[in-house]
Amino acid sequence: MKPAAVHRVSLATSLAVGAFALAACGGDPAGRDTTMMSGAVPAASASATPKVAFDDADVMFAQMMITHHQEAIEMAELATARATYEETKELAEKIKSGQQPEIETLQGWLKEWGRTTPVSEAGHDAPAGVSDANVKTLLDSRGSAFDKEFLTMMIDHHEEAIAMARVERKHGKSSKAKKLADRIMKEQQAQVTQMKKLVARIP
Repeated sequence: MKPAAVHRVSLATSLAVGAFALAACGGDPAGRDTTMMSGAVPAASASATPKVAFDDADVMFAQMMITHHQEAIEMAELATARATYEETKELAEKIKSGQQPEIETLQGWLKEWGRTTPVSEAGHDAPAGVSDANVKTLLDSRGSAFDKEFLTMMIDHHEEAIAMARVERKHGKSSKAKKLADRIMKEQQAQVTQMKKLVARIP
């Protein structure tokens, strides 16, 4: 994860979470036409596309969570290579092994719904909610200081995912997307609790 690549997370995902909540309530923050984002299938392709119950909130949840998970995996890969504590490395591996299959599931749903899947670009984004100073601190950290910075950043990142999942639970229509949102809330909250305990033990 390069400093220049990580630079853009600071504000982007935090703003996106707010935009997600706003759009899920029925409005597009950019004032765009959301007709093609809705669950309605254009008449020309209606016969070729199976009817699936979903709405704009489901689409935004899938698109945003793919990007969010990719960010988490990028951070976790850095931790598996540089963390000092074995528990930090094990947690990073768990994040990678748990979130990659979810990315693939979300990509499959977007394809099924006839919606755009975010293009993955190596280093295209940085962990959400992290300032440039925090990013530099992480990349410059060594030893236990790295573990502490990584865990602090990942706690914030997980809490954003939980917030996104709550919006999906409230406004989504797809039962399978809502079920995944439930799982994300449960699993990532458990990891947040684990990370907070670990941070407290690091000198």
